[in-house]
Amino acid sequence: MKSISVSSVAYQIDGQPYEGRLAFDPSREDPLPGLLMAPNWMGISAGAEEIAKSVAEQGYVVLIADLYGQGTRPGNADEAGAAMMPLKNDRALLRKRMWAAYDMLKNQGLAQVDSNKLATFGFCFGGCCSLELARSGAPLQAAVSFHGTLDTPNPIDAQSIKGSVLVLHGASDPLVPSEQLPAFEAEMNAAGVDWQLTSYGGAVHSFTDPHANVPGKMMYDAKTAGRAFTAMHNLLDEVFRD
Repeated sequence: MKSISVSSVAYQIDGQPYEGRLAFDPSREDPLPGLLMAPNWMGISAGAEEIAKSVAEQGYVVLIADLYGQGTRPGNADEAGAAMMPLKNDRALLRKRMWAAYDMLKNQGLAQVDSNKLATFGFCFGGCCSLELARSGAPLQAAVSFHGTLDTPNPIDAQSIKGSVLVLHGASDPLVPSEQLPAFEAEMNAAGVDWQLTSYGGAVHSFTDPHANVPGKMMYDAKTAGRAFTAMHNLLDEVFRD
């Protein structure tokens, strides 16, 4: 097994401190594709780091974006909701924080990143963040959402998407309103985006989270999680192919 390191990466937005986590193989000196990971609403956490490490093992440099700021690390659902909702309600601010993390991924000095091979992926709220970064015109080869919401206040922004989009959705997810799916499809088609949407039968919200255990609402599903990560890696293999 590869030896993946996780290091703190500090940066600032408007003079305020933020601290992401960089997962990488320190034995690799050649430039690798860079992936910006937007975590779920719990933000920077041990669980997010485990996901980043497992993805980095496949030959990537992964930066977990700090969406809330260095001093905000939610410890429960109430704290997570209080941190998340201002960003959900202000997509310009959300995009600004994703862009800052994107720039940090390219410019941090711990691991070599191939600036021509960049993508983003996210979970739940983080899926929304990854799609918003793509809609803002970031130079990405791909944007991937795992059980994330699909709505956006300005669907016309999809015309700015530069790479491929992959949405991995639990078909029984009660937290992603069903009307968001056809709206998302119409948005992508109107903009001529290269997009895919896979709905996994029986899966609910948070199907990639081993700690999710609220039957019928948020529940880990190992089979679905495996299929979803395979789908992401297949797309990344395609878009990063030399």
